Amino acid sequence: MAIWRDVKGAGSAPSTSSTVVTIGTFDGVHLGHQTLLARAREVADAAGEQVVAVTFDPHPIAVFAPDRAPRLLSDLERRVELLHEGGADEVRVLAFDRAMAAWSPDEFAQRVLVDDLRASHVVVGQNFTYGSKAAGDVVCLAAFGADHGFVTEALELAGGSEEYSSTLVRRLVESGDVVGAAAVLGRPAEVNGVVARGEQRGRELGFPTANVPVPEAQATPADGVYAAWVLDFDGAASGGSPERWPAAVSVGDNPTFEGVSRRVESYVIDRTGLDLYGHRIRVELVERLRGMEAYESLEALVEQMHADVDRARAILA
Repeated sequence: MAIWRDVKGAGSAPSTSSTVVTIGTFDGVHLGHQTLLARAREVADAAGEQVVAVTFDPHPIAVFAPDRAPRLLSDLERRVELLHEGGADEVRVLAFDRAMAAWSPDEFAQRVLVDDLRASHVVVGQNFTYGSKAAGDVVCLAAFGADHGFVTEALELAGGSEEYSSTLVRRLVESGDVVGAAAVLGRPAEVNGVVARGEQRGRELGFPTANVPVPEAQATPADGVYAAWVLDFDGAASGGSPERWPAAVSVGDNPTFEGVSRRVESYVIDRTGLDLYGHRIRVELVERLRGMEAYESLEALVEQMHADVDRARAILA
């Protein structure tokens, strides 16, 4: 991965003489993004070229209106990983700032697509815009490409009546509709993080949990209880796949107890003696079981937790 602070001459050039490029913020790398990657991969394979996915960090909105910046579906590291999984040979991350935002459409295309990536083919969505004040569109890009040696291909937006978008996924996730979000992502909605020590209340109640603090900048599901899979990346054998376990997961601040910060708490089902402190885990949310509730007694809470675990076990079976 090359992160460009200054485009010209930075980063390693692709190994092929020309490339097939797709461009976008790619937050979440949902099925619409995957359609672009698949088409770029198809074109590149036929021509013997590399696929380069160009993305931006930070999110452009965060540069001009930080208070309106969207909560992200994936951090940069995960986004790059997903782009590679989707078919990109290389991911170029442009360090977006006000100077880059001031580039005209022609300057952006010249510096990124022609000078640095030697693009032969560019695949974008039909609503793609670029350059200062988003003045460039697919018509503009196609005209520039015709004069500078690359073909522009604009694909119809996937998703039918409600087009796939990061905004749509974000809305579904934050409403707790993880089933709907998975349908747009093409995989479960997820929370990634490092397991931190909590107040040990779950352990005292017979339900020890792996607690992941909720990142402020990340889109996370609505408060409630979910059936999920927990993947442990630090428990795998060297070079092997992560350990994967069924879990009942609580998202929120647990209103039964005061002073608890918002977090994702995962109880791994039917496993004892599991120590995940300090481990990097991924929580893949499968189905929302219920909203978050406050209970008048610990006995009532424990009874409900048993019911949640039983239901999660059945769903994940």
